[in-house]
Order: sequence, then structure tokens, then C-alpha cells
Amino acid sequence: MNNYFVLQRYAVSPTIFKSITIFLIFWFFLFGSLTSAWAAPAIKILVLGDSLAAGYGLLAGQSFPARLEVRLRSIGHNVRVLNGGVSGDTSAGGRARLSWALVDEPNFVIIELGANDGLRGLDPVAMRDNIEDIILRLKAVDIGILLTGMRAPPNIGPNYGRAFNSVFADLAQKHQVPLYPFFLEGVAAIPSLNQRDGIHPNSRGVAVIVDRITPFVVRLLEGQPKVGIN
Repeated sequence: MNNYFVLQRYAVSPTIFKSITIFLIFWFFLFGSLTSAWAAPAIKILVLGDSLAAGYGLLAGQSFPARLEVRLRSIGHNVRVLNGGVSGDTSAGGRARLSWALVDEPNFVIIELGANDGLRGLDPVAMRDNIEDIILRLKAVDIGILLTGMRAPPNIGPNYGRAFNSVFADLAQKHQVPLYPFFLEGVAAIPSLNQRDGIHPNSRGVAVIVDRITPFVVRLLEGQPKVGIN
């Protein structure tokens, strides 16, 4: 008799038992899916660039690649963003060190070059050749590309500016790669978003760049990039 009452006390109705079973199965598969996704190797994105990528004048962890990685992870993308920025680098420098920069075997490359070409008034034709060579070499090994544009300083003159500024859109269209038209969009010439030199973004400026470029990077990761001017 005592055993009967004990069993009755702890008995679970079939309806409750079924609900608990369904709940446990649901969480088992959900947890398993999440674990599998994050256990997979992280997608690697290389930012091939100059001081704007390197994080000139910023604290560790405040550079564009570091902030972009945090943002992408926060929205569910398992990525590592590699900082391939070298302060003072031109498009020729990026071209020269491309093989070395690819040692970590990135899946995608964000090309952020041209600012120093413009600041030094270097030949836009040479810059075009350098960036085109980078694009071709990346495409040859099936690495996804996001090309970011730059604008020439206005004090160099309108003819130079037109020749320089057209390089990025022309190459994006020619080689069918997505383009973020101007890397410093929303930041350039805004004192509160730049360091004292008026050239390099401060931490607030980097946050603006990350906000604006993230949708372009997400489309790249998801295999839905728009070629040419996005």
C-alpha cells in the first residue's frame, strides 16, 4: 500500500510527459546545431590595407579589423578578421606583399588601399594596375573580394581627382567584384570623428565605418554581393 501511494505521488501524466519530451528534444537539436556551427573553423577575412586598417593612433582592439570582427560575431557570423594593414603603404606596397599577406589562407579579402597614393599624388594609372593585379591574383585562387574606394584630396586638382576616383568603380565593374564606394564615408572631414591629424579616424570614426560597411561584408559572407557600386 505504501509503495502504491509513493508511485502515485511521483507519477507524471502522459500529457505532461509528452510536453517535457518534446521540449528536451527541441533543445537537444538547437544546442547541437549551435555547437556544430561554432565548432566549425572560423571564416577568415583579411583586411589588406594601410594605416586606416592598421589602426594608426588607436588603442589595441580599436582598429577597424578588430571592431569589424566584434560586430560580425555579435550578429552570428563565426569569423576572424585579420589585420593586414601597414601604415604608409601604397597600392604598390599592398601588391608587393600580397603573397605574404595570404599565408593565413583567408577566405575573403577586403582591399583598403589608395589613400597614400592620393596623398602623395601618385599616378592613378599605376594605382589601377596595382589594384587590378591584386584582384586578379585573389580571383585566381577563389578568394572572395570586397573592394573599398578612396577619394583623392581636393587640393591636388580636379583632373587628378577624376582620374583617381574613377579607378575603383571601373575595376569593380570590370572584374565583377562588390565595391564599398568610399571607405571613409561619413567620417572624412568631420573633426569629431578623426584624430588631430584630420586624416585618421578616432575610435568613434571607426565605429561609423564599421556600421556602414557591415551590410556589405555580410552580403559577401552570405554569397550575395552586388557587383560594381553597391
